[in-house]
Amino acid sequence: MSEPTPIPGDFFSLLARHQLSPWRGEPSAAAPVQTQATTVFAFHLAEGVLVAGDRRATAGNLIVTDQVDKVIELDATSLLAIAGVPAMAFEMARVLQTSFEYYRRSQLQSLSLPARVRALARLLRENLPMTMQGVGVVLPLFAGVDFTASPPAPQIYFYDPLGAQFHAVSYAASGSGAATVRSILSFQERYGQPRPAAMDLTSAVRFALRLLQTAAEFDSATGGVDPAAHSFATIKVLRTTGVETISQEQQAKVLGDAHD
Repeated sequence: MSEPTPIPGDFFSLLARHQLSPWRGEPSAAAPVQTQATTVFAFHLAEGVLVAGDRRATAGNLIVTDQVDKVIELDATSLLAIAGVPAMAFEMARVLQTSFEYYRRSQLQSLSLPARVRALARLLRENLPMTMQGVGVVLPLFAGVDFTASPPAPQIYFYDPLGAQFHAVSYAASGSGAATVRSILSFQERYGQPRPAAMDLTSAVRFALRLLQTAAEFDSATGGVDPAAHSFATIKVLRTTGVETISQEQQAKVLGDAHD
């Protein structure tokens, strides 16, 4: 059977004829096991958007650390939550922080929410070769304030590894424990009282901590929350007025009040 006629000017057809690929490298047994950051999620609460993540990073079956902050403040109105390979994700966060600040100083105004959302999508597309090799996959969540809405309100977005962006109406989750977290969020959204969007700050923080505790029961890569071991989550709340970080002391108090 004859080979199909190559398409004139098609670079990928030319590579295929010579059995070459721009995306794939030969795997090596000596290659180091890549570090992975695991579970992050975001949901609307009464006063904004809560973004949270456990603090565990793994490499294969090994726990690398339980001290990773996976929710990163890009500017006063943007949060990035990372799941996937931290080396790539942290570099993307640094690029976005610098880009947003440069635009603010040079144009004397903040970058619009659609532009910030697309900036992250562009970085994910530029990471395509590493994604295709399976050594640089990043699955982030993004939360930002939309000042064009009336009234202004924080919004949640999630992405696929190739950079496609999706607006999350109520919640989003990513990482190895995301299936458990999404299931609980879906149940609470449909049948629970109060719904996440109606929770006050204390109730939302307690709910987020319990989400991570439950996810950790079914996923060994999720660090969970253990007050006895002083192991807590990274939790930030995005409002139209800025970002608030929920400290470990506040998390401990919320869990302590729940057990009283």
